[in-house]
Amino acid sequence: MKRGFVLFVLFLFTLELAAQNSQSKYDDTFRKYSKRFFGPGFDWKIFKAQGIAESGLSPDAESQVGAHGLMQLMPSTFAEIQSRNPDFQNINDPEWNIAGGIYYDRILWNNWKEISPDSEKQRFTFGSYNAGRGTIMKAQSKAKDKNLDHNAWQNIKQIAPEVRGWRHEETINYVHKIDSFHTKLLKEKIGPGRKQR
Repeated sequence: MKRGFVLFVLFLFTLELAAQNSQSKYDDTFRKYSKRFFGPGFDWKIFKAQGIAESGLSPDAESQVGAHGLMQLMPSTFAEIQSRNPDFQNINDPEWNIAGGIYYDRILWNNWKEISPDSEKQRFTFGSYNAGRGTIMKAQSKAKDKNLDHNAWQNIKQIAPEVRGWRHEETINYVHKIDSFHTKLLKEKIGPGRKQR
């Protein structure tokens, strides 16, 4: 009985290690491109959280509308990114998919200059990544019409049902999932041989 229990515990421990290794497989890539496009002090785990929300970190993920990879990039978006970054070779290669997603985040981030603090700017960036910047701007316009602070994500969430044609629940849940995954990643224990950066 004891031996069986010990084997069972070892089996569970092995499964946990395998899950941690698969979850950390792309950490160096997220770190590299976060640093490249957002600077060395930026928290790379926010982009890993986005990758988890997008695809569960599956490099083979493909959506019904044709988005590809870990960061669920549309081929047309990747082609545009690739035109500015010729070294980004293949949308289906996890490294270039992550690089393309973080680069695209940077473009969106730069378009939200008036939003602060950074945590709020992240929500607008990820909302734009999911729904398109134009959709979020329509929500801002409706918020202004109601004398709400159009630079507060909470008000965008409040006004979202009034934006015609926007599947707002998907976007709001997406941003919330990234926040939740990011919080979980920040609490994650770093195992032996892994460094916190």
